[in-house]
Amino acid sequence: MPVIRRKPWALPESAATDESVYRNRRTLLKALGIGPLIMAGGGVPALAAAATDPTADLYPATRNLRYRLDRPETEKKHATTYNNFYEFGSHKGIAEASQAMKLRPWEVRIDGLVEKEMTIGFDDLIRQMPLEERVYRHRCVEAWSMAVPWSGFAFKALVDFARPLGSAKYVLMETQADKETMPGLNQTWYPWPYTEGLTLAEATNELAFLATGLYGKPMPKQNGAPMRLAVPWKYGFKSIKSIVRFRFTEGRPISFWERIQAQEYGFWANVNPKVDHPRWSQATERVLGTNDRVPTLLYNGYGEFVADLYKDMKEENLFM
Repeated sequence: MPVIRRKPWALPESAATDESVYRNRRTLLKALGIGPLIMAGGGVPALAAAATDPTADLYPATRNLRYRLDRPETEKKHATTYNNFYEFGSHKGIAEASQAMKLRPWEVRIDGLVEKEMTIGFDDLIRQMPLEERVYRHRCVEAWSMAVPWSGFAFKALVDFARPLGSAKYVLMETQADKETMPGLNQTWYPWPYTEGLTLAEATNELAFLATGLYGKPMPKQNGAPMRLAVPWKYGFKSIKSIVRFRFTEGRPISFWERIQAQEYGFWANVNPKVDHPRWSQATERVLGTNDRVPTLLYNGYGEFVADLYKDMKEENLFM
């Protein structure tokens, strides 16, 4: 009969926390008034982080298992240090520079063809939305990709909150433009502020997601805090960051990169491995963190959710 010799540091089973107690730790900590501080990061540094982010108590959100992956999640260290955010520079290493961005106060403007135009604080808006976590693939037009757990809420919830008029067909989104903290705005050849647009049919599709968190915590600044778009069937430049405005319109908006070079970055920008960018192939993608080359999937693998949106648009350049 084998003899079990415990390591000096090992706890006896009687000392282990009961699973039911562990799973209810959030309720206990909130009752003590310290849940948001501890769960924000697990230690003393988290106390300071929670003090500056009044939404920290909302995370981690419950994961929605409807959206599954065919690959491992990208490590946080890669997804949070390799970022496009032209307001802070045209290179990928903008994580440090982006920390200058001021997230409070943060107001969101909802206007255009809606029943009542409004300006609402982000902290008030998020607490009226049904938060969850979704793991999505993300495919950049530059042919690299990642798979990350976004927290946030369905774009449809924002549309319902905005109550657009029947004449509204599109929604234009706009990024924060603060010259004091965003040195990239000094590049006057770009048409600031950064804008993007979707049809209302796209915005209310179940995949369209307004992400407010990443890896179980509030959104890092370099990834688009406090709120960004995640539309995983489209190239990454469509997923606008740090949103301050939703404007509902009847006419199709012209987005930031479309205004710069429409032949390369069109309005639809749906992922398609058979339609190359004018300057490189889109057949494969480099997975962030591993540098593995994998085949690119039509609609980034989300065709079952979105293909019907485009079935009658044969005259449109859907994949540019």
